Amino acid sequence: MDRAKQAKLESAGWVVGTPKEFLNLSAEDEAFIDMKVALAATLRERRVDQHLSQVEAAKRLHSSQSRVAKMELADKTVTVDLLIRSILGLGGTREMVAAAITR
Repeated sequence: MDRAKQAKLESAGWVVGTPKEFLNLSAEDEAFIDMKVALAATLRERRVDQHLSQVEAAKRLHSSQSRVAKMELADKTVTVDLLIRSILGLGGTREMVAAAITR
């Protein structure tokens, strides 16, 4: 957030902080969420790089378009296991998964 906007919000009585502070996350929770979001982004990148729609990706993954959309958004119902399997299912590699996790 730019400093001017932050200063304006704070002068109006708002408290500006991080998601970790707002949600009272532990360091482990924050790291896990970061990894899950990175895996979701990698899945989307993989799909887009292959010029696939969510429907086409879903067919390859034996899933549904709505499930692919949830995966790409790192929805709370999506497991890390499903994200990794889906990246691999779209031709991703172990190295790609490792790179996502270490972003």
